[in-house]
Amino acid sequence: MDNKDYNTQREKLIMPEYGRHVQDMINYVVNIPDKKKRDEQIQAVVAVMGTLNPQLRDIVDFRHKLWDHVQIISDFKIDIDSPYPIPTRETIATEPSQIPLQKKPIRSACYGRNIQNMIDLIASRPDDDVKKYMIKVIASYMKQQYLIWNKDSVSEETIYADIHTLSGGKITVPSDIHIGMGQVDTNARNPRSGNNQNNSNRNTGSHNKKGKQGGKKWKKNNQQ
Repeated sequence: MDNKDYNTQREKLIMPEYGRHVQDMINYVVNIPDKKKRDEQIQAVVAVMGTLNPQLRDIVDFRHKLWDHVQIISDFKIDIDSPYPIPTRETIATEPSQIPLQKKPIRSACYGRNIQNMIDLIASRPDDDVKKYMIKVIASYMKQQYLIWNKDSVSEETIYADIHTLSGGKITVPSDIHIGMGQVDTNARNPRSGNNQNNSNRNTGSHNKKGKQGGKKWKKNNQQ
């Protein structure tokens, strides 16, 4: 019972996606005293790593990635001639730069920050045909977003008022721009409704057809 080998008692896997056998092979190569022999053996190990992880082939320069992983799995202790620049612990462990959060509050939460940013961009443009077209496009898009989260219909005046508010009064939608009354298609919510209607029409037609045939047969029998 005392000779059982449990994973919890083994050395921690540095990169679990390669498995324990690859880590054991790399540790074996690390301890080979002959450097030429190490270079020969690590070539075979890298080939195995590429076979076990074919998804890496979709990465640009995937072989470079494999050789970097050899250094990581060996805890940067392996002394080999790599065809690529050898990474260090500092370069691998470098933390990514933080993305600053936008602290400016959103004027309308239901539309989100992206629409607000687009409206700010449109408001900064000079008044021309391009700006007019952009206003119509953003109004149509806002109408779609409004219908997703709100009522079944929305007037274009409501959308235009929201654009005016989100732009801080910088955009007034021209009177000749119309996006129509937004309304959710009930058939779109129930895809089978159209099919059911077509099926009912077909059934009704076939029923009427049989009725006419039945009427003709009845008349013929009466004549006889």
